[in-house]
Amino acid sequence: SLYLQRGNVDVGFLGGAQIDRFGNINATVIGSDYVHPKVRLPGSGGSQEISAWANRCYIMTPHQKRRFPEKVDFMTSAGFLSGRAEREKAGLRGGGPTAVVTDLGILEPDEAGELILTALHPGKTAQEAIDNTGWPLKVADKLRTTEPVTEKELKILHEELDPTGIYLKGGG
Repeated sequence: SLYLQRGNVDVGFLGGAQIDRFGNINATVIGSDYVHPKVRLPGSGGSQEISAWANRCYIMTPHQKRRFPEKVDFMTSAGFLSGRAEREKAGLRGGGPTAVVTDLGILEPDEAGELILTALHPGKTAQEAIDNTGWPLKVADKLRTTEPVTEKELKILHEELDPTGIYLKGGG
């Protein structure tokens, strides 16, 4: 936490059960009743500090409508709250979400802090992303296509970074 508060953490990587239009993350409860939720999740585990203080924050999650509600059921980690100005007003000195990377593409915050679709992975469509998002997802005027993973990169992922398949789970 001290490293984060001093600005010594440049990049943080997070995930969560829900991510809303302003990059706020829920990793605590699903449902409106905190005491008796539909599902109780693991919680922050330090993600709030990372989201508050890291200079850049990348969020990774599958692109499913249930994971992208208009507003999270519970805010575990702050993105841009209800907009960039609100984050600044709250005194969160880190940069906020830089990008949300999903299995369909990449969402990045616009000037107001709302996540918009800026890139698609090969073979994916903007309509797939729109259909799997719980708010009216805006699409960038210049929508990029991500570069496919090379065989060399796959080999490094599988043989050096994750040889036991803990993270890739046989995929990738």
